[in-house]
Parts: sequence; structure tokens; C-alpha cells
Amino acid sequence: MRIHPTAIISPRAAVSSDATVGPYAVIEDDVVIGTGCEIGAHAVIKRFTQLGQRNRVGEHVVLGGEPQDVKFRGEASHLVIGNDNIIREFATIHRACGAGEATRIGSRNFIMIGVHIAHNCAIGDDNIFANGAALAGHVAVEDHVFLSSNVGAHQFVRFGRYAMVGGKSKIVQDVLPFFTTDGNPARVRGVNITGLRRGRFSTAERLNLQRAFRLLFRSRLPLETVLAELERMDDPNIAHLVSFIRSSKRGWTRAAREVETL
Repeated sequence: MRIHPTAIISPRAAVSSDATVGPYAVIEDDVVIGTGCEIGAHAVIKRFTQLGQRNRVGEHVVLGGEPQDVKFRGEASHLVIGNDNIIREFATIHRACGAGEATRIGSRNFIMIGVHIAHNCAIGDDNIFANGAALAGHVAVEDHVFLSSNVGAHQFVRFGRYAMVGGKSKIVQDVLPFFTTDGNPARVRGVNITGLRRGRFSTAERLNLQRAFRLLFRSRLPLETVLAELERMDDPNIAHLVSFIRSSKRGWTRAAREVETL
């Protein structure tokens, strides 16, 4: 274990023998830090936080802070973080509100400078959150989502997988998977072609998602008619899109009135 002499580590914390802890870092009671983790200078890992393996925590990061929720009464709750995440300077991630509840971060996420993830959020794998993105409580993010700088998300919204959201967008409804969403108010702009190519989607899969976009936003057909047509396409990505729409509780972001031709 490589611990700077100015770091403060509780004797009730479980820190892997090969972890690195930088100057003036603070690790509180009931923290678990897995093998290969790197904790930067002045970072604070607060109680009830668990980090998996090989996470890199930048300078002045605060993990496991108490939730900013008026219902919180000091109960024991958790922040659980997976493996191979990069969490850059001044990011803050809060533990959950509710006894025994957890804020959960998956694996291989890139969380950039000044990002805030609030209580009870559920973040999947392989996401990128750019500088200053802020998620309110109970937000759910699937996998391979890209949030540009200063995106702000209302509590309880969901971001579908392979969604891309433009900078400074105000998100108050669910963001559909596979599409690009941008603006204030936020509007669907088209298929996330760049993200799909990076995700190695086949040409046929991308064409099916383009067809789904046209049916949803340009056909002027009733929604149930469109969803029934999409369900007949026998494509797992389209099935996920339909399921995401049907399970939405806050409603989902629609397209602008005028959309560029794909």
C-alpha cells in the first residue's frame, strides 16, 4: 500500500494493500477500496462507500457525501462503485437516501471534472459524462451514454443506452436510446450514428434504427401504430427502444418540428 504520510485513513476502512492514497486524502469509517485503486490528493471518501478494482479517483473528489434530500435523516445508506472507472477532479457522488439503499455506479465510466451524481442514481457501464454534467436524484443511465458538458437532468429521468446529449441541454423527460438529443428545451435530433459506429453496430442495425426514427418522428402515425410496426421488425435494438418507450413514467423527449434529413 502506497499511502502518503499526510493522508488520514480510518482504522475501520478496508483499503487494499496495493492501493495508492495521495497527500491529504481522507478515507472514513466503513469504506472499502479494492485492489489497484488510486486515490488522488485531497480526495474524500466518506463512510459507507465501496470501490471495486482499479478505479482512479482524482484530486478533490468527494465520494459518498450525504444526500441533498430533505427526507434524509442520517440513516445508513451506500455508494457502490464498480471497476475501472475514472473520476476526475472535483466530481461529487452522493450516497443514497433511505436505509439500506444505494447509489450505484457501474464499470469503465469516465466521469470528468466537476460532474455531480446525486443520491439513488443508477449508472451503468461505459458511459462518458463531460465536465459539469449534473444528475439529480434517482436518475437512471443505461450503458454507453455520452453526456456533453453541463447537461442538467431532472430527478427520476432515464437515459437510454447509446444516447448522446448535447452540451447544456435541460433534460426533464426520458432520453431515448440510440438517438442524439440536444437543446433547451431538449429535442431529439437524429440517430447517434457516431456512437453506433463506435459501438460496432452493423450497417443493417443502423438502418433499422434510422427507420425507427422516421416512423417515430416523421410518419405522423399514432404512437401505438408506430410501436406495433417497430415490434414487427424483429431487431433486439428496436425491441429495447420500444420497451424503453412503453416503460416511461415521465414521458420521453420528442423531436423538433423540423428535423434534418438523415
